[in-house]
Amino acid sequence: MDSISLGDADAKRHRRRLNTAIKESLRGLSIQLSLLNHQVSGHVDLKDVDLDCLDIVTRVGPLSPSVLARRAGLHPATLTGILDRLERGGWVARERDPSNRRAVVVRALRDRNAELFRLYSGMNTSMDEICAGYEDSELELLADFLRRATEAGRSATDELAGG
Repeated sequence: MDSISLGDADAKRHRRRLNTAIKESLRGLSIQLSLLNHQVSGHVDLKDVDLDCLDIVTRVGPLSPSVLARRAGLHPATLTGILDRLERGGWVARERDPSNRRAVVVRALRDRNAELFRLYSGMNTSMDEICAGYEDSELELLADFLRRATEAGRSATDELAGG
């Protein structure tokens, strides 16, 4: 085997190791964020899945319950119980859709946001400190990577959910 092909083999092996390290790091991050969310949900008397649905509604905006169920990968009947808990807790409101008075949309209420911000403040402070160590161009690259990884995760979730 000549030195050029050996170099190519080493480069491919190195690339595979880097890809594996990234995937393992993302899994580790996913686990840590899941554990953090579990702690936060416990502090605000919600189930983990309730907090996930609240986050989707907060990020995406008012959604119909069927769209929220699809986004969260949940059966609509399961979502009804989640929405009942979120509504009782003052986290969301179910309202008539202004564009279709027969339809309902779920809207996040902002009254309790400060409570969530306080619970996530330790992580947010740590993220600010981490980001401070990167140049703008590096942060742009990381933001792009994370957006694309998030979209890949959403596609994989939709595929498994049959959507």
